[in-house]
Amino acid sequence: MLRVTDRIAIEDWELVEHFVRSGGPGGQNVNKVSTAVELRFEAERSPNLPDPVKRRLRRLAGRRWTSDGAIVLQVSDTRSQSRNRELARERLAELIRRATETPKRRVPTRPTLASKRRRLEAKKQRGEVKSLRGRVED
Repeated sequence: MLRVTDRIAIEDWELVEHFVRSGGPGGQNVNKVSTAVELRFEAERSPNLPDPVKRRLRRLAGRRWTSDGAIVLQVSDTRSQSRNRELARERLAELIRRATETPKRRVPTRPTLASKRRRLEAKKQRGEVKSLRGRVED
Protein backbone atom coordinates (compact mmCIF):
# COMPACT_ATOMS: atom_id res chain seq x y z
CA MET A 1 0.00 0.00 0.00
CA LEU A 2 1.24 3.45 -0.97
CA ARG A 3 0.11 6.10 1.51
CA VAL A 4 -0.20 9.48 -0.19
CA THR A 5 -2.05 11.53 2.42
CA ASP A 6 -3.91 10.62 5.59
CA ARG A 7 -7.08 10.21 3.48
CA ILE A 8 -5.68 8.78 0.25
CA ALA A 9 -3.88 5.46 -0.01
CA ILE A 10 -3.16 3.55 -3.22
CA GLU A 11 -3.59 -0.20 -3.06
CA ASP A 12 -0.88 -2.47 -4.45
CA TRP A 13 -3.24 -3.99 -7.04
CA GLU A 14 -3.66 -0.53 -8.62
CA LEU A 15 0.06 -0.29 -9.41
CA VAL A 16 1.76 -2.29 -12.16
CA GLU A 17 5.57 -2.31 -12.25
CA HIS A 18 7.49 -3.36 -15.30
CA PHE A 19 11.30 -3.53 -15.25
CA VAL A 20 13.25 -2.70 -18.39
CA ARG A 21 16.88 -2.25 -19.30
CA SER A 22 18.27 1.16 -18.55
CA GLY A 23 20.41 3.20 -20.91
CA GLY A 24 23.43 5.27 -20.03
CA PRO A 25 26.69 4.41 -18.29
CA GLY A 26 27.12 1.20 -16.33
CA GLY A 27 29.34 -1.04 -18.42
CA GLN A 28 28.30 -4.63 -19.00
CA ASN A 29 25.79 -4.42 -16.15
CA VAL A 30 23.51 -2.24 -18.32
CA ASN A 31 23.16 -4.97 -20.93
CA LYS A 32 22.35 -7.71 -18.42
CA VAL A 33 20.18 -6.26 -15.66
CA SER A 34 16.76 -4.61 -15.98
CA THR A 35 17.12 -1.78 -13.46
CA ALA A 36 14.82 0.88 -14.92
CA VAL A 37 11.24 0.77 -13.69
CA GLU A 38 8.07 1.68 -15.54
CA LEU A 39 5.30 2.30 -13.00
CA ARG A 40 1.72 2.30 -14.28
CA PHE A 41 -1.14 3.59 -12.15
CA GLU A 42 -4.73 3.29 -13.42
CA ALA A 43 -5.76 6.71 -12.11
CA GLU A 44 -9.06 7.00 -14.00
CA ARG A 45 -10.39 3.73 -12.54
CA SER A 46 -8.98 4.19 -9.05
CA PRO A 47 -11.68 4.06 -6.34
CA ASN A 48 -9.38 5.85 -3.88
CA LEU A 49 -9.18 9.17 -5.74
CA PRO A 50 -12.04 11.71 -5.70
CA ASP A 51 -13.12 13.14 -9.07
CA PRO A 52 -11.70 16.67 -8.54
CA VAL A 53 -8.32 15.15 -7.68
CA LYS A 54 -8.45 13.01 -10.82
CA ARG A 55 -9.14 16.08 -12.97
CA ARG A 56 -6.24 18.04 -11.45
CA LEU A 57 -4.00 14.96 -11.68
CA ARG A 58 -4.73 14.64 -15.39
CA ARG A 59 -3.65 18.25 -15.94
CA LEU A 60 -0.51 17.87 -13.79
CA ALA A 61 0.54 14.55 -15.35
CA GLY A 62 0.62 15.99 -18.88
CA ARG A 63 2.30 13.56 -21.30
CA ARG A 64 2.53 10.89 -18.64
CA TRP A 65 -1.29 10.50 -18.76
CA THR A 66 -2.26 7.85 -21.34
CA SER A 67 -5.39 7.82 -23.49
CA ASP A 68 -6.91 5.03 -21.37
CA GLY A 69 -6.57 7.06 -18.15
CA ALA A 70 -3.36 5.68 -16.66
CA ILE A 71 -0.25 7.45 -15.43
CA VAL A 72 3.03 5.96 -16.61
CA LEU A 73 6.23 6.98 -14.80
CA GLN A 74 9.64 5.84 -16.02
CA VAL A 75 12.57 6.02 -13.61
CA SER A 76 16.13 5.01 -14.42
CA ASP A 77 18.02 7.41 -12.14
CA THR A 78 20.10 4.85 -10.25
CA ARG A 79 21.68 1.49 -11.04
CA SER A 80 19.65 -0.18 -8.32
CA GLN A 81 16.30 -1.67 -9.27
CA SER A 82 14.90 -1.33 -5.75
CA ARG A 83 15.96 2.33 -5.48
CA ASN A 84 14.39 3.14 -8.87
CA ARG A 85 11.21 1.42 -7.67
CA GLU A 86 11.16 3.57 -4.51
CA LEU A 87 11.78 6.74 -6.55
CA ALA A 88 8.92 5.93 -8.92
CA ARG A 89 6.52 5.39 -6.02
CA GLU A 90 7.68 8.62 -4.33
CA ARG A 91 7.18 10.60 -7.55
CA LEU A 92 3.69 9.17 -8.01
CA ALA A 93 2.79 10.02 -4.41
CA GLU A 94 4.13 13.57 -4.83
CA LEU A 95 2.16 14.02 -8.06
CA ILE A 96 -1.05 12.90 -6.37
CA ARG A 97 -0.26 15.08 -3.33
CA ARG A 98 0.04 18.13 -5.58
CA ALA A 99 -3.29 17.22 -7.21
CA THR A 100 -5.04 17.15 -3.82
CA GLU A 101 -4.29 20.84 -3.21
CA THR A 102 -7.17 22.97 -4.44
CA PRO A 103 -5.91 26.03 -6.30
CA LYS A 104 -6.78 29.41 -4.84
CA ARG A 105 -9.42 31.30 -6.77
CA ARG A 106 -8.07 34.40 -8.44
CA VAL A 107 -9.80 37.57 -7.37
CA PRO A 108 -9.78 39.96 -10.33
CA THR A 109 -8.61 43.46 -9.45
CA ARG A 110 -9.03 46.73 -11.32
CA PRO A 111 -6.13 49.01 -12.14
CA THR A 112 -5.97 52.17 -10.05
CA LEU A 113 -6.63 55.56 -11.60
CA ALA A 114 -3.02 56.58 -10.96
CA SER A 115 -1.68 53.51 -12.77
CA LYS A 116 -3.93 54.25 -15.76
CA ARG A 117 -2.61 57.82 -15.87
CA ARG A 118 1.02 56.63 -15.64
CA ARG A 119 0.44 54.17 -18.48
CA LEU A 120 -1.14 56.82 -20.72
CA GLU A 121 1.65 59.30 -19.91
CA ALA A 122 4.29 56.69 -20.82
CA LYS A 123 2.46 55.98 -24.10
CA LYS A 124 2.34 59.69 -24.89
CA GLN A 125 6.09 60.07 -24.24
CA ARG A 126 6.88 57.04 -26.37
CA GLY A 127 4.71 58.43 -29.17
CA GLU A 128 6.59 61.74 -29.05
CA VAL A 129 9.94 59.97 -29.25
CA LYS A 130 8.78 58.00 -32.28
CA SER A 131 7.26 61.05 -33.98
CA LEU A 132 10.63 62.84 -33.71
CA ARG A 133 12.27 60.07 -35.73
CA GLY A 134 12.35 60.29 -39.50
CA ARG A 135 13.38 62.85 -42.04
CA VAL A 136 14.63 66.21 -40.86
CA GLU A 137 13.26 69.10 -42.90
CA ASP A 138 14.99 72.48 -43.15
